[in-house]
Amino acid sequence: MALCDAQKRQIKDLLSKKISAKLQSYGRETISMPFLARLIQDNEKIAAYSFIHSLATTLGMSIYEDVSVIIASKNSKECFRNYGVGGAISKEQKSVIDKIIKELRNGSRKANIDQETQEVLTASSKNGEFQKSGNIADFYMFRDDREHYFEIKTVKPNIDVFEKSKTKLLEWVARKRKKVSVFLAFPYNPYYPKSYQRFTEVGMMDSGKDFLVGDEYWDFIGGENTFQELLATFDEVGKEFKEILNDKFKKIAQSKIDSY
Repeated sequence: MALCDAQKRQIKDLLSKKISAKLQSYGRETISMPFLARLIQDNEKIAAYSFIHSLATTLGMSIYEDVSVIIASKNSKECFRNYGVGGAISKEQKSVIDKIIKELRNGSRKANIDQETQEVLTASSKNGEFQKSGNIADFYMFRDDREHYFEIKTVKPNIDVFEKSKTKLLEWVARKRKKVSVFLAFPYNPYYPKSYQRFTEVGMMDSGKDFLVGDEYWDFIGGENTFQELLATFDEVGKEFKEILNDKFKKIAQSKIDSY
């Protein structure tokens, strides 16, 4: 079993607390949506949209970081969210990283995280300086005598996000001055059942090696079938709150917003 009963309870408790807190604190800020109200013609659906958007904003990407810690805690020596990588980066290391990014961007080389790591580690680290930007990994775990650093991002980023994330991954290698595992991770694949394909990625990442999507990520940190069991756990919480949420939507919808 990928997720033990204790982990499932922890995840359910986390989700329940987040949803309950939002139910208690939520008050619709937007009281006028004249165009959407006239198009949708259903105040309850608009109320549901408003609440769901607010809940999604509250959860943000942090929910995936919290869940990652719960999952990885069983099979890693240590794991943390918002982990300070530390270390210093030299001018030569930055120059090598900039060259790699430029070549990936213009298509003159193919992404290969092992080769890129070797190039960064070969560069001199002399006179390195601490760089505040890019110092925090969204999630970190130490497993099998190796450090693993993760950048967890929203699933449909623009091209700048891919470029900045790739730069950050290589800078983590430079900071540590040794071979570490670095990843850009997406919590799910918005194109499922098709493979993840987005024009903004433009060959920047080494898919399956420094770029993990959906089940690739969750099963990597938790073991086989972790993703499916995680979805089932979210589903259980959703069913528990279904009626409560429906009542909330009805209550919010009592105040119409199809003004002027």
